[in-house]
Amino acid sequence: MANSAQAKKRARQADKRRINNVTHRSAMRSAIKNILNAIEAGDKAAAESAYKSAVPLIDSNAGKSGQLHKNAAARQKSRLNTRIRAMA
Repeated sequence: MANSAQAKKRARQADKRRINNVTHRSAMRSAIKNILNAIEAGDKAAAESAYKSAVPLIDSNAGKSGQLHKNAAARQKSRLNTRIRAMA
């Protein structure tokens, strides 16, 4: 357990960040799963709309938060978009 005031504050901040990170990561993964489910179902329109709503979530996790490397985010978006375009 933290003893100094500074260590206690750092522990509080770490808890807040952890909760935010879990929430954002979960939202991003759910959005990606929505795209993949639409692709599996063969619904191109639903896949495109899910992709458009997922891109900001992926970008925000790769931006300031640093949860996802920017190249990893770009790779995910590219692969999802390629799969959607291949549905035609």
